[in-house]
Amino acid sequence: QVQLVESGGGLVQAGGSLRLSCAASGRTFSSNAMGWFRQTPRKERELVAAISWSGSNIYYADSVKGRFTISRQNAKNTVYLQMNNLKPEDTANYYCAARSDLDIVLSTTGYDYWGQGTQVTVSS
Repeated sequence: QVQLVESGGGLVQAGGSLRLSCAASGRTFSSNAMGWFRQTPRKERELVAAISWSGSNIYYADSVKGRFTISRQNAKNTVYLQMNNLKPEDTANYYCAARSDLDIVLSTTGYDYWGQGTQVTVSS
């Protein structure tokens, strides 16, 4: 089992920045690929960014490339999502997810453990 707790969400103006953190506990964190997803009431949950266990393989959705950065510190059992130049369309509930495998996949169903989510609201 892996328990995940997100933090760092909030309200920010367009063009601003936020850094989300996801603290993991339970089984060995360094064996898990990790992902950040987001969801709104009108859209299905979508993968925003993902990182393999070593950090050598990283994926970004086209909508966030060049603005968001995913990283991890295995020694601290934490994965981060740095979000810069935020836009109103980034407004969503952001979820951290862990996969019981070393490398990433792009599908929601490929992730086995989920946090409760943290709300990000970007005002125009």
